[in-house]
Amino acid sequence: MADTATASDARPPKSVVYCGVCSLPPEYCEFGGTTKKCAEWLEKAHPALYTALYSSEALSQNLSSLSVDAQKRAEKDAQKKAAKAEAAEARESEKRATSKVIIKRVERNKRKHITEISGLEHFNVDLKKAAKEFGKKFATGSSVTKTASGGEEITVQGDVSDEVLDWVVEKYNVPEDNVEQIEDKKKEKKAAPPMVAPQPT
Repeated sequence: MADTATASDARPPKSVVYCGVCSLPPEYCEFGGTTKKCAEWLEKAHPALYTALYSSEALSQNLSSLSVDAQKRAEKDAQKKAAKAEAAEARESEKRATSKVIIKRVERNKRKHITEISGLEHFNVDLKKAAKEFGKKFATGSSVTKTASGGEEITVQGDVSDEVLDWVVEKYNVPEDNVEQIEDKKKEKKAAPPMVAPQPT
């Protein structure tokens, strides 16, 4: 019969810290491309672990175990990754600055309206989740629909364009200058001129 481990032999599970930025264990953050942000997060959240990994003594000890060529390669790789991360962040912030959220009030029938919201995806908003939040917030139907150009927008039943503007600015931190309201009215059909019978001459 096989020996079974007793309760006293069992080891407690090991707790692992995961980075709040890249979700890797802090020892592997350097491979995620956001090392600088990860280090800042670790310093605030776990100061002891930060000291163990990023103190000048720890870094010099890690580098001393590498050959001179490997040290140079490691420094170059770290600089490249940091430059790429900074460039990506700059592109993202520039894209946000120029992006617009368009809130359109569309007339369906004489008294019925819908509100269409497009452009939220440029501000890293999950459209499906946002559609549910709009539905709950305004107690109305809300869904994600495809646009004619191939993109996606959120359609909310009812005329809630002013409320949506306030909610987008407050909830999703979209600058008010980047939000545009449009009203889309149906063109009224012009009545045909009355038919006049020709007068006999």
